[in-house]
Amino acid sequence: MIPDSRIRFLNDRPVARGRYVLYWMQQSQRAHCNHALEYAAFRANELGLPLVACFGLTAKFPGAQERHYRFMLDGLAGTARALEKRGVRFVLRLGEPDDIAVELAKGAALAVTDRGYLRVQRKWREHAAGAMRCLLAQVESDVVVPVEEASPKEEFTAGTFRPKILRHLDAHLLPLKTRKLKRDSLGLRFTSEKPDDIDGLLAKLRSSRKAKAVSWLRGGTADAARLLEEFIDAKLDRVPEERNDPSKECVSRLSPYLHFGQISPLVIAMAVRERKSPGSDIILEELIVRRELAVNFVHYNPQYDSFNSLPAWASRTLDEHAGDPREYIYSEKEFELSKTHDPYWNAAQKELRERGHMHGYMRMYWGKKILEWSASPRAAYDIALRLNDRYGLD
Repeated sequence: MIPDSRIRFLNDRPVARGRYVLYWMQQSQRAHCNHALEYAAFRANELGLPLVACFGLTAKFPGAQERHYRFMLDGLAGTARALEKRGVRFVLRLGEPDDIAVELAKGAALAVTDRGYLRVQRKWREHAAGAMRCLLAQVESDVVVPVEEASPKEEFTAGTFRPKILRHLDAHLLPLKTRKLKRDSLGLRFTSEKPDDIDGLLAKLRSSRKAKAVSWLRGGTADAARLLEEFIDAKLDRVPEERNDPSKECVSRLSPYLHFGQISPLVIAMAVRERKSPGSDIILEELIVRRELAVNFVHYNPQYDSFNSLPAWASRTLDEHAGDPREYIYSEKEFELSKTHDPYWNAAQKELRERGHMHGYMRMYWGKKILEWSASPRAAYDIALRLNDRYGLD
């Protein structure tokens, strides 16, 4: 069963007369271990209706570059095939996701969606909830513990957040059953883009090519599962000694797949915990406590993407030292092109720019040095945010 804490009804519409149940997939871009998908399957069987899944592909997602779209579309192509094997028609349309969901919900008895925390994702769901004539349920599937269940307020440190979220772990760190559908929707007719025509979709999106697609890492649940298995078998035991050494590559590389919802954090957590490795507790701390602390921040802090999101003591201290002498000051372009005096910082930025990835230990160094070498703390914040969002796959 799916815990009630994961389910929230976004409007008070009734279940309508419809030909199908609609799963509006947006954040949880996968067919495996997806609570929203399984809840939609449960409701479809309950109503004796087929299940249809849709995805709205917008060209206007803030900051999205060609590399992000390519990685995401790689994953969606695999998800479409996996859904088809389960008898679920996958409808992919270009446009604003909320408008597409509202249009397809006209033929639905009820609609189910997953949960996103960013401002734009919330706006999509708020608009869709108000515009749909049928019930819209939201099912949280991209954290281990639902955000309000973990804490009712913004948390500022892992120290205060850890005991709160760990109290709820046993109730949520549970396997999710894949439900067999009683009716398939493959015979239903919809206009849809072809999910496997990735080059054609990229051409239609006309996304920015400033950060071009990378070839060394492909999106998709299957690739995420392979990387997880390789990490557990070859690296997990080495984590305590080697995780902070960038030359050892003792990392999972799963963060892009988590970012695009192509693998469930629940799958990773259960696999890591089952191994009982010396590195298990460290990875679970990063995956659950640290990652979901970040989700808590974005959910409860409306200014999460600006300098004003900082606690008062932090911004006050930074402002007090804004005029301190700086040995080096670089422009955003110099940072972007790895043109500083520091070969280690330049290497980290080059890896981010060319591969879309940066070792976690180097990421801390990268951010601290941008602060040290920028004209002001506010300028440093903006530069770091833009470079991270432009080039990072995660």
